[in-house]
Amino acid sequence: MQVLSLPAHNFSIKKDKDKLYIFDDFRKKWIVLTPEEWVRQHLLMFLTLHKNYPKSLIAIERLVKVNGLSQRFDAGLFNSSAKPIAVIECKAPSVKITESTLSQAIRYNKSIKAPYLILTNGLETFCGIIDLKQNNFSYLKDIPDYNEI
Repeated sequence: MQVLSLPAHNFSIKKDKDKLYIFDDFRKKWIVLTPEEWVRQHLLMFLTLHKNYPKSLIAIERLVKVNGLSQRFDAGLFNSSAKPIAVIECKAPSVKITESTLSQAIRYNKSIKAPYLILTNGLETFCGIIDLKQNNFSYLKDIPDYNEI
């Protein structure tokens, strides 16, 4: 798999019938290793090992209603009171992070109302904060540490 700008991690990977699988430490199961999954796993390990987010407060592929349709966001961060902190949108390294990616994360976040959005393709990672009262969004220099939120 492609080298990313996120810190490397020693993942458990296996091959079965011409498919690669990665062991997801968060869901405790083997997942088909797609380029997007590669990015998600790197970002989640970065958040837990370098930004101090507890594994128990990370949700993966949680259902959310978007315009009456059930969809799943890639990952979400929560605080110890189960209040949403961030919606995470991951893309494969070959997919550029664009305004469309931001719009997708904002749509997912309409019902969740998390104050932060994190967008990454593993090569570029963006984090921003949403002022829900003023309905505006501004990018941050870095993803805040869990203890800073």
